Amino acid sequence: MAIGAIDVIEAGTAFPSRRALHDARIHSPLQAGIAGGASVGAESIVLSGGYIDDEDYGDELIYTGHGGRDHTSGRQVADQEFTRQNQALVTSCLQGLPVRVIRGSGHQSAHSPSTGYRYDGLYWVDSYWKERGTHGFFVCRFRLVADPGLRGDVSERQIDGSGVPARRAETTILRVIRETYLGKRLKRMYDYRCQVCGTRLECQGGPYAEAAHIRPLGRPHDGPDRLENLLCLCPNHHVLFDKGALLIQDDFKLTDDVACLHVRRDHRIDQVHLQYHRSLWS
Repeated sequence: MAIGAIDVIEAGTAFPSRRALHDARIHSPLQAGIAGGASVGAESIVLSGGYIDDEDYGDELIYTGHGGRDHTSGRQVADQEFTRQNQALVTSCLQGLPVRVIRGSGHQSAHSPSTGYRYDGLYWVDSYWKERGTHGFFVCRFRLVADPGLRGDVSERQIDGSGVPARRAETTILRVIRETYLGKRLKRMYDYRCQVCGTRLECQGGPYAEAAHIRPLGRPHDGPDRLENLLCLCPNHHVLFDKGALLIQDDFKLTDDVACLHVRRDHRIDQVHLQYHRSLWS
């Protein structure tokens, strides 16, 4: 297992084949799109056009997990689960481990190489969830974002010794700007107390709480940055909520069906967003 960058192999390096990727230790499997182990995390992923639901925005990816696909037709014929290689990406997300990203020419994207494969540097697994895919079955989805310190202006270099530089593509990155004043307003409403456990963290310099979006911001969720889509949570419950271990029903009952979310009368939470959050994990 080799998590992170491989010595002497820089982002932008092109490879003629999967065998060449394997020999350079950039991506070990000759067929699988995800390399790694469930307990230790993912080493690398390849975008090669195998899954119709993949989305490529350059410095941001919405990647479809492994499994449930008919290899003859390419159609999804069964639900995916967070097991094996998919669990490896979950582990990378939870433990903050970088993943090497390789794009192949078979992947239909403006960011893909015209031939062969290209190593495009390290990405971080920002979040994961389940949703019903194009073919009607549930697929595991992962949002990966490029490491800003390792991307920059990367040109391709051939590893086969040809020395012919591949094309460059100029891209525009759209980043979601969070309206931080809403989070501050919400936390003041609850006196910096978690709406789940009531904890108020006292730090040197003042109290601390986190504003959590119920329906996540950014692609593909496109949640609004509004008070009805925000919760005031302690760090522990924020993580549990974001990772699907804490679900909130429309009547504000929590996962264990015993505890209930504390909601002020002047804080109207949109149940549509709660339903959307539950749909990511049900």
